[in-house]
Amino acid sequence: MLDQKLQQRLLQKLSPQQIQLIKLLEIPTMELEQRIKKEIEENPLLEVTDESDEQVESIEKPADEEEQDKDEDEFSLQDYLDDDYVPSYKYNTGNYSKDDVKKEIPYSSGTTFYEFLSNQLGFRTLSEKERMLAEYMLGNIDEDGYLRRDINAMVDDVAFAQNLETDKKELEEILMIIQDLDPPGIGARTLQECLLLQIYRLQADKDNEEILLAKTILEKYFPEFTKKHYEKIALRLSLSDEELKPAIEAILKLNPKPGVGFGDSESKVIHHITPDFILDNIEGKQLLSLNSRNAPELRISEAYSDLIHEYSSNKENQSKQQKDAVVFVKQKLDAARWFIDAIKQRQNTLLSTMNAIIDFQREYFIEGNETKLRPMILKDIAEKTGLDISTISRVVNSKYIQTHFGIFSLKYFFSEGLQTETGEEASSREIKIILQECVGKEDKRKPLTDDKLAKILQQKGYHIARRTVAKYREQLNISVGRLRKEL
Repeated sequence: MLDQKLQQRLLQKLSPQQIQLIKLLEIPTMELEQRIKKEIEENPLLEVTDESDEQVESIEKPADEEEQDKDEDEFSLQDYLDDDYVPSYKYNTGNYSKDDVKKEIPYSSGTTFYEFLSNQLGFRTLSEKERMLAEYMLGNIDEDGYLRRDINAMVDDVAFAQNLETDKKELEEILMIIQDLDPPGIGARTLQECLLLQIYRLQADKDNEEILLAKTILEKYFPEFTKKHYEKIALRLSLSDEELKPAIEAILKLNPKPGVGFGDSESKVIHHITPDFILDNIEGKQLLSLNSRNAPELRISEAYSDLIHEYSSNKENQSKQQKDAVVFVKQKLDAARWFIDAIKQRQNTLLSTMNAIIDFQREYFIEGNETKLRPMILKDIAEKTGLDISTISRVVNSKYIQTHFGIFSLKYFFSEGLQTETGEEASSREIKIILQECVGKEDKRKPLTDDKLAKILQQKGYHIARRTVAKYREQLNISVGRLRKEL
């Protein structure tokens, strides 16, 4: 039996313009530049106002060249009268024609990590089969320099991929050849094996007591070493801390990831930060502005809007193609206006949000003293600006501000709050600063535990639990006490 019911639901749908604004709020300055460039390429009615460039061109260009450029740039509605508004060659795989400007994409010509290792094999005397197996194993070495693939599994892989019959013993012999390549430690399957390969190489160069002891520690007491249980190692080897120290230091100098950054330019990612806001301190007054790249002056092309007016006033004598062309251009005109409006709204939203943050953290922005940062959450700024919390979150995400004391992510200014003994509210950042100071001054032979750190903070008037201390310590990338231990 069917049971039919009427139900009313209130659904809120965003308009395309609202969605466009939301997306624009999320992106930082560098991406905004690309977004505007893409919009201008797709919409011929949209252009960037640049008075300085216009002045330079009018001064530097001869009159005949200027006239020629004007003729070339002159818009003709006939361009839109064809059935296909986009040139057919744009749909081809190559995506260019003879008259397109070709822009070369820069690339790195450096040797990759795989090539670096493969080139070394060229100096080894290997049979054709051995070389094929070695090359296959090199292809399984990850960017850290480790061979993560199980040898038994590789036996089957080689049979299917290379049509070569092999066994575990033969592959292990090939692996020994690979592990003899540079950098030392390459081709290891575990951290212990990686460090031992490097120690064996050092032992071949200089066989002294320090290296011999380091080898013994890695071979027999690796679990104790990783947990920094140095007392146990010293006790079992009947050594004092001073006698053990040189060997421990020798191990700590080894490279746990021999493949990282070695010859492979593709593995090195450099992040360039472009600030979205600039805060100038001029004679004690703080002046906030958007990065010029973040606030472009966009406008509607006058030539295009005039042509629309001209053709719209003469509808009677237009063909169907001309009318369709006018409709198309009008759509582009509306899209250009919407985009310009969205950019302006983005600028206003960014400025009002950043001004609210500066007003909330006024004492901090005077000189950049971290202890002056007040506890602040997204809700605080949402209330000051009258904007939704989700909007504030989008503004804060991936945005940076340049001040006279450095460049900071907007997320940096937000933190939780804690109560002190006097009832005042303290920033979690303030707690983290004290934690860093405590760890920096601790006796490395007896590092402070989370319990001890919590008691120190409580003595300073901060009500904080051990688990909160552990959370803040992890956020600061500070290891637990036993792993901070030194001899």
